[in-house]
Amino acid sequence: MNESQDPQVRSLDARSLRGLAHPLRMQLLDALRFGGPATASQLAQRLGESSGATSYHLRQLATHGFIEDAPERGKGRERWWKAAHQGLRFDDALLTDANPDVRGAADMYLHEVATTQARDLSTWLGNRHAWPEEWQHSWDMSSATLRLTPELTRELVEKMHALVETYRDRATDEDAADTAPVRIQTHAFPLTTE
Repeated sequence: MNESQDPQVRSLDARSLRGLAHPLRMQLLDALRFGGPATASQLAQRLGESSGATSYHLRQLATHGFIEDAPERGKGRERWWKAAHQGLRFDDALLTDANPDVRGAADMYLHEVATTQARDLSTWLGNRHAWPEEWQHSWDMSSATLRLTPELTRELVEKMHALVETYRDRATDEDAADTAPVRIQTHAFPLTTE
């Protein structure tokens, strides 16, 4: 959706999408992207899965280039994995691909992303009382309904993405004690009116 050519952002194509479009693989990739390098056993424990399942799906993610070895972390036979990219870019053309398997994988991927975003927000709402007072007043859950054309909607989305990018590297090392990963979710879609 964002057209930047950032090498840390992987563009999904039909082949790579089929390698990623599985709920556990998407959870594993997110765990490595946001939690840092880990072993299959650590990820299994974190996600409540068997280490056999996590090992299999990690190998699939590696085959498709989403993750790679983190040999600097390994000790002995322990195999550590890390994310190969910090972000993903979804191409809307995947939703209209001639291959029904690709269209199905694209639909599954998008629904899993939406489910994960809803789960993240719900987790915050359930745990917000455990955060320091300053975080209690700096979160947002809002919506706006505007009457827009497709062109204006694309313009708005591009401007929102550009604004978010201006904050990516604003926190400095001195601020480390006060910072936390902050999830910014945007959704823009037409509503059906009765």
